[in-house]
Amino acid sequence: MMESATRQLIYLTRRPNAVLHDRFHERGWQVEVVDSARDAKRVLRVGQPAGGLLDLSSHFQHREVGSFEACLGLPNVGWVATTTTGQLQDAALRRLVRDYCFDYVTVPWSDERIIDSVGHAWGMMALGEPAPNDRPGGSEGEMVGSCDAMLTLFRSIRKVAMTDAPVFISGESGTGKELTALAIHERSVRRDQSFVPINCGAIPHHLLQSELFGYERGAFTGASQRKIGRVEAANGGTLFLDEIGDLPLESQASLLRFLQEGRIERLGGHESISVDVRIISATHVDMRAALCEGRFRQDLYHRLCVLQIDEPPLRARGKDIELLARHMLERFRKDASRRLRGFSPDAVAALHNYGWPGNVRELINRVRRAIVMCEGRSITARDLELADYVDVVPVSLAQAREAAERQAIELALLRHRGRLGDAAQELGISRVTLYRLLCAHGMRHMEGGEALASNAAGLGSRSMR
Repeated sequence: MMESATRQLIYLTRRPNAVLHDRFHERGWQVEVVDSARDAKRVLRVGQPAGGLLDLSSHFQHREVGSFEACLGLPNVGWVATTTTGQLQDAALRRLVRDYCFDYVTVPWSDERIIDSVGHAWGMMALGEPAPNDRPGGSEGEMVGSCDAMLTLFRSIRKVAMTDAPVFISGESGTGKELTALAIHERSVRRDQSFVPINCGAIPHHLLQSELFGYERGAFTGASQRKIGRVEAANGGTLFLDEIGDLPLESQASLLRFLQEGRIERLGGHESISVDVRIISATHVDMRAALCEGRFRQDLYHRLCVLQIDEPPLRARGKDIELLARHMLERFRKDASRRLRGFSPDAVAALHNYGWPGNVRELINRVRRAIVMCEGRSITARDLELADYVDVVPVSLAQAREAAERQAIELALLRHRGRLGDAAQELGISRVTLYRLLCAHGMRHMEGGEALASNAAGLGSRSMR
């Protein structure tokens, strides 16, 4: 059998069972016998699913058990444990089996039972391997996506990277505008030079000038030495002006002068310095409104917005939402206290139903928090704090009417302690109609309250005679 078609078994044991080894080999497994977590990681084929047999019955020393998590947590190995009777009373072993193993078998065992269990664990790991036609349709650096909006974005990145013209990236907060800017830089002729980002909205306006253009020693109190500004630091490379829409008007004039002349002066200096940078800017601000209201200079905007790229919001990316969530799960899986198999169906439904006002940044935060806080084997909608966004089973109008009718009858009977006459009067129907509805809804048991009340009343009146 060809190795590429052979299933790999990591057999972690102190005393290999030769018969069991041969039975696995007969079933087409390539068995790798190891006695430590380090060796298990060494023999594992990268990127391929594997089965794992953890032979706890071979009596590893207690200090060795703590090292097992390094290999039990490997994302592409499905582990099954073999134990002796009563061995899982040990808290450390019980936690390992509970959190990392798909199954366990107790001595005395059947070889067939073990082989079938390991085969099932291997199959579950193989299901997690994306098929060739499920892989992302495109990627740019840290960005992944296969929806039409992202494929369009990737094409735009490759096109604008071939020129040196200023690029303006618009989009909501958290959509990854800086990643887009970095992808443009890394595909441009300036890729070997600096990529210098500056958040124009995070720096106080009275400091922005010195951050952009630098200053000379003695330019102001506290300026004890010369400082190179962000524009000069990006010389030969790319300057990324994030949140450019929040740039104060006085700084806009200085930036416009630099774009027109290609030269700067440090604060407190008199030397004109030639700087060659490519400008990429981005903002979540509605620039049309900012221009109309005079909060942003039109001449500066036209200098910055030679080529424009629109960053798609997460809610417009369809199946990419789940793709990104799984990508983040793989990236931060090491933060989990136990092995996570993925996202539960209700979590996937919630991911698609939620509106994502914080876009990709919010998705990353929710997934990272869920990885740490999850107490099960799969991340649920509750772990993502999106339980309210799970799909609701659709109901017909007749079903909705029936449910509302039943609820109204129940509440009326509860309020009147089962007295049909009073409940019917409150509902605006006759006693006969209410009785018919009780029969139709299978609620005859609720009229018992009236019978009990009548009997009690009767007993009371007889005792007074």
